[in-house]
Amino acid sequence: MNRIFTFLALSGVALFASEAIQGEVQKQALNISAIVMFVIFVGATLGITYWAAKRTKSAKDFYTAGGGITGFQNGMAIAGDYMSAASFLGISGLVYLKGYDGLIYSIGFLVGWPVILFMIAEPLRNLGKYTFADVASYRLRQGPIRTLAAFGSIATVILYLIAQMVGSGKLIQLLFGLHYEVAVILVGVLMVLYVTFGGMLATTWVQIVKAFLLLAGATFMAIAVMAHYDFSFSTLFSHATELKGASIMSPGGLVSDPVSAISLAVALMFGTAGLPHILMRFFTVGDAKEARKSVFFATGFIGYFYILTFIIGFGAIVLVFKNPHYLDTAKQAVSGGFPILGGNNMAAIHLSHAVGGDFFLGFISAVAFATILAVVSGLTLAGASAISHDLYASVFKKGQVDGITEMRVSKIATVALGVVAIIMGIAFEKQNIAFVVGLAFAIAASANFPILFLSMYWKKLTTRGAVIGGSLGLATAVLLVILGPIVWVQILGNAHAIFPYKYPALFSVVVAFIGIYIFSVTDNSEEAKAEREAFEAQYIRSQTGIGAEGASEH
Repeated sequence: MNRIFTFLALSGVALFASEAIQGEVQKQALNISAIVMFVIFVGATLGITYWAAKRTKSAKDFYTAGGGITGFQNGMAIAGDYMSAASFLGISGLVYLKGYDGLIYSIGFLVGWPVILFMIAEPLRNLGKYTFADVASYRLRQGPIRTLAAFGSIATVILYLIAQMVGSGKLIQLLFGLHYEVAVILVGVLMVLYVTFGGMLATTWVQIVKAFLLLAGATFMAIAVMAHYDFSFSTLFSHATELKGASIMSPGGLVSDPVSAISLAVALMFGTAGLPHILMRFFTVGDAKEARKSVFFATGFIGYFYILTFIIGFGAIVLVFKNPHYLDTAKQAVSGGFPILGGNNMAAIHLSHAVGGDFFLGFISAVAFATILAVVSGLTLAGASAISHDLYASVFKKGQVDGITEMRVSKIATVALGVVAIIMGIAFEKQNIAFVVGLAFAIAASANFPILFLSMYWKKLTTRGAVIGGSLGLATAVLLVILGPIVWVQILGNAHAIFPYKYPALFSVVVAFIGIYIFSVTDNSEEAKAEREAFEAQYIRSQTGIGAEGASEH
């Protein structure tokens, strides 16, 4: 291999690793074993899509898989959304680079989001139907709330899709030796097929299959590494410190100051709880009890996954670091040290070859691609639902539209989003898009989450407060990203950033909450009084589920 910079900006957990997504990727020789396994995976998932298409007859089936997904299955699917290619490659790369710090950053954020999701999952399932805007607008005015929520969702989805498509093109170029444009078009066509024909049922099962394969592959790698050291962690860590020094077992260094650390944590916790494709999954289960189980199982799977990435990262230190087979000799000749081919984020890929040879390298490469396909499918479905259910059916048609027409609009929106994703993916190939994942999470945390959370738990919330406060949060997030170091300095070429922090969520979320509070408590209109009076009935339903079955038509 030649000099490569791995491109990773594919999930929230990789937010803090987004600086690593810059640079050129050179097309590699064809990886036949990886392509064969990838073809097998695509064939299996298209079979799932065919099976799901025969069972997707109504809008309810299309949006929520008919509400027939179990808590365990949904937990696996949510975990699959969380365990993206960047989580796998990025976190193991962080552990490979920084040792103990990598575990702190992966597990640290995991501690927060289940708490948030536990607070949201059950009320969301009891109040909603297809999208989180159903809940946010439950007792508020439909038009403005749904419009704001839909634009927040669409913005989040498109930004996330750009990162995913560019990342997938470069990753496939790297792993499979395919041309960038071919890779992007392939991903776009497959995701449109999954969503258009199979809807949520196909999307969920593709995610479940991918999550299982990823957990199985990572488990094998972790066991193989531990087998080298007679399953003794002390021996593994001892050898790792001999190679990289004792500092890899100490915390500190990845985030430069406390404000950035807190802001990043706020973005990941609140942003995850405001991501439309995550929230939509809670409507696929039968009731609130299954929604709660979903969070429980998802947390278990994700926690297990990050423990594996920790072992894989240390495994790469002892088996890949300084291994001549994986060293980038050209880069080493220029800058010295022990740079590995493809950069630190390729540590897990090289380790898969070290412990399993070409065959296992092909398997892990195919799984990495599968993670991208599964995530973009969920994103596209969430974006299409915001267009068809929130904007078309609820805002433009005022609810006067049948399910078949709504589903047809959603499929058209899916194709349109697929075309947009392919065009943007190709257009942004050589652009620095390190900011888009941060911006996507900032919007989800600053616009989507505050409105959703307060609509469920704060009686005094009014339409005016939600619209103005949510818009302020959205505008603040966008503005601070533009004025921050990534866009203002790295992209626009200015000497110093006007806003000194990379992650604006701490500030934009606070602005959103304060804005919502001020413009709600000062709203003395008759509409506001009626909205406050409607809170009690909504709260009872959100906590008990009374009335949820009929209203949601599940």
